[in-house]
Amino acid sequence: MSYPSPDRFRLSRRAFGGAVATAALALVAACGSGDDDTATPAAAGTSSGPAAFPVSIAHKYGTTDVTKAPERIVVVGLVEQDALLALGVVPVATTEWFGEKPGAIQSWAKDKLGSAPVPQVLTNTDGVQFEKVAALKPDLIIGLYSGMTKEDYATLSKIAPTLAQPAGVTDFGVGWDVVTQTVGKAVGKAGEADKIVADTKALFTAATAAHPTFKGASALFATTYEGYYVYGPEDARGRFLQSLGFVLPPDLASITGKDFGANISKERIDLLDTDVLVWLVDDYAKDKATVQNDPLYAALKVKKEGRDVFLTNAEELGTASSFVTVLSLPFLLDGLVPQLAEAIDGNPATPVVPATPS
Repeated sequence: MSYPSPDRFRLSRRAFGGAVATAALALVAACGSGDDDTATPAAAGTSSGPAAFPVSIAHKYGTTDVTKAPERIVVVGLVEQDALLALGVVPVATTEWFGEKPGAIQSWAKDKLGSAPVPQVLTNTDGVQFEKVAALKPDLIIGLYSGMTKEDYATLSKIAPTLAQPAGVTDFGVGWDVVTQTVGKAVGKAGEADKIVADTKALFTAATAAHPTFKGASALFATTYEGYYVYGPEDARGRFLQSLGFVLPPDLASITGKDFGANISKERIDLLDTDVLVWLVDDYAKDKATVQNDPLYAALKVKKEGRDVFLTNAEELGTASSFVTVLSLPFLLDGLVPQLAEAIDGNPATPVVPATPS
């Protein structure tokens, strides 16, 4: 099953421990000092003014100083390329999460890439690929939306100035707005980043104004991972719903804790009985039928009143609900808000029509 959650990287890190970072320490110096003719240079920050630098950016492991406009940026987080592209900056490398797109550039960001060289794609299933990062000779490494450890940061900082996740935020838990503004500061485009964030938040304001029934209604994202899995308030999907005026189940946080979500037992299937429930599944017809034919679920009001919405992980809208960025949000709002409006009316006769055929 395709399970689009950063948790899979965290679980992989638990399995492999610190072995990858330890082994890479021996390789970084050699890779960093050698020439790599295969590394593809990319455009970055040509309009950044010298007056914007130096800048100091605080994060989980201290403070990083960026002394001049970076020209070779490597993204070791999972989504930061969208913030860079929104600001007219193209990284030399990105990190694959899911979707296997060229350059790890999703459909909604392709126009921003334009004719620039497609970034090299790194993987993170077994940890940061330190030797490949070093071979790219970056002058800035960005890992805001990541599970970067203190050891990772120490290794990466020997290669180039590195931005780790903000302090006080769970791994892979930083908001899209903070990512955008932090990236903007790092590339000398803080003003542009602030405007993009403000414009995007205005889209939420317009959506909530157009749909007053969202305010105060309960909502939840769930998936069929190992049974029923619910996403909590620390997850981007839960935050998206709250930004539209919805409220999450009151005891959800006590179940998910600081994690993105948690599996629930059959005894807690009542958590799914919200005013609107968004499912992320792999096979639209098959998985929807499996869920709705579950006798326990079928007894809930959310099923009886047609308040559930089903998205597939493979379709763009399903991807956008997990890959939440300043570039994906306009697309997500356009596609998902109408379905939420159809679901919340509680009238089974009003079909929730998928944005794209599945």
